[in-house]
Amino acid sequence: MAGKLRVTQTKSTISHIARNRATVRALGLKGIGSSVVVPDNDAVRGMVRQVRFLVTVEEEIAESGAAKRRSEDRGDAPASHRPEVGGVDK
Repeated sequence: MAGKLRVTQTKSTISHIARNRATVRALGLKGIGSSVVVPDNDAVRGMVRQVRFLVTVEEEIAESGAAKRRSEDRGDAPASHRPEVGGVDK
């Protein structure tokens, strides 16, 4: 469980008990459609389980941080989707 989870709020916290609203805020979610990447550990899994009817959860795919940041900064495709540079010309 050393990975990361992407948690996205899918429903409103209006008319839910204060404990659920506080849990959603503690996860770092600010409204419907907002997403956060959190560490995959028992504490976070417990929080997600408590508000599972308000959020969706996806496991983050491990990618090298530098390559991911670089592609996000430029808006390029991830390194795995780019053609090889310096390869053999056909």
